[in-house]
Amino acid sequence: MAYKLTRALGRTLSGLGLAAAMALPNSDAALAHPHVWVTARTELVFNGPKLDSIRHVWQFDEAFTAFAIQGLDTDEDGNLTQEELQPLAKVNIESMKEFGYFTFVGVGDVEPEFKMPTEYWLDFNNGLLTLFYTLPLQTPIAPGSEELTVEVFDPTFFVEFEMIEKEPVTVSNLPDSCKMAFERPKELESDVASALAEFPSSVKELPEEFMTVTETLANKATITCGR
Repeated sequence: MAYKLTRALGRTLSGLGLAAAMALPNSDAALAHPHVWVTARTELVFNGPKLDSIRHVWQFDEAFTAFAIQGLDTDEDGNLTQEELQPLAKVNIESMKEFGYFTFVGVGDVEPEFKMPTEYWLDFNNGLLTLFYTLPLQTPIAPGSEELTVEVFDPTFFVEFEMIEKEPVTVSNLPDSCKMAFERPKELESDVASALAEFPSSVKELPEEFMTVTETLANKATITCGR
């Protein structure tokens, strides 16, 4: 699958509110790639034979959360409601458009675009922020004679996505003739991981030789039909 890496290159720190992670003093997030950690789960939603939308649930790490929520408790009651978090959720969704929502869909050489999500919210629980959103495809796509792939990752390794252990990817309304397989990313070699860790937050674009490595970090769901 040919990734549209330009979506994630030349990023600004405003994407996903990532300036929060950079500003944390004495935190691991401020020192090395990756800078933000996300624990994720995904639901693929079919309408008839075609993939229609993708529902993501992304829980951010404690360091990112701690900075991102500063000043959001507008009524100072010690709780953060979805209403108080909605402006931040909106910024997150709008910023991620530039990076393709860290989601790559394709059948052969066809890579559909996404519509701007309209269903999204943030939840704050147990000291962590979780983003819920539905990502509609501009044009729904069917596996057909070729497999359909859905990958979640950041090619620049600024954000690390780790899918939950139990049912990391589920499928709604999967056609009877189809099946889904999920593959986790391979673990980085220790020398490569160490080299990536040397890149500070000021580095917005990894050298090309590292981009070929980070392509292997995709969480990949594959839909095949009639086989």
